[in-house]
Amino acid sequence: MEKCEILIEHFPLISEHEEFFPTFIANCVFNTLLCYTATIVNVVAIYAIRKTSSLPKTLKTLLVSLAISDIGVGLLAQPFYNFFLIKWARKSDTDCVIYWALLVIMNFVSAASFFGVLAISVDRFLAISLHLRYQQIVTDKRVIAAVISVWMVSALASPLILWLESDTHHMLLTSVGLIGFLITALVYIKMYLVLRRHRNDIEAFQVQQVTQDNGEIVNFSRLRKSAVGTFYVYLAFLVCYLPCAVCLAAFTIYGPITTLKKFFLYSWTLMFLNSSLNPFIFCWKMGHIRRTVINILRKMVRQGN
Repeated sequence: MEKCEILIEHFPLISEHEEFFPTFIANCVFNTLLCYTATIVNVVAIYAIRKTSSLPKTLKTLLVSLAISDIGVGLLAQPFYNFFLIKWARKSDTDCVIYWALLVIMNFVSAASFFGVLAISVDRFLAISLHLRYQQIVTDKRVIAAVISVWMVSALASPLILWLESDTHHMLLTSVGLIGFLITALVYIKMYLVLRRHRNDIEAFQVQQVTQDNGEIVNFSRLRKSAVGTFYVYLAFLVCYLPCAVCLAAFTIYGPITTLKKFFLYSWTLMFLNSSLNPFIFCWKMGHIRRTVINILRKMVRQGN
């Protein structure tokens, strides 16, 4: 019971209803809209990714896995969060078990998204650094095994909050998040250096008027565009998830003060926003997916007419 009371302290109390009411309404409105976008747009993205023949099968698998985790946010996490916002706005008390259920679901979909972004970053780094050996080392079966591992680790790690102390859990999430973000940042720095070296080599060959394989240049261009696209996915994930990590760390230091609890509620909405942003980033930075989506929309318009 004591652990349950510590958990509930991090959320608004009934006595704080008037001060938190605008926060409840604002978050509820935003999340209601984001539920639909996270679900519908990611379903379209999955269809487009599967129909884009020019994408490597390994990258398709990783992108589809990330989109599925984003659909999970729209179908599970956000409606559950809205349920709490409505309960709090109506001054209704909620059983402790339901609080635990919300946090377990949040941990599950967030971990799947987090490890999914990390896996995509590592995959693009290997594609660029291994070059011709990439297809031999990064096979479809290994990528599928990696995706299954991501989901299994997420499923096994999400219930840890039921056994760990609140502060310990917050510090664990913050530590894992920071380590993951640091690893991903280092991967992209290394990726940038490799891409710059390849570009300099190509320019040197062209200056020396050495015959350059056009297929090599096209392949380099595709790798660069896919790396840039996944980098923007990483940046969006960082911007959307970092405030929540900062808030969890602040709870450990300052305790559940009112300002932090308000920031905590908004940080969850910001995390959910990430699930709606990812498909737009794919379409914006990956031309093959964008063209496939445009073709799908054109067919829908023609069928509607």
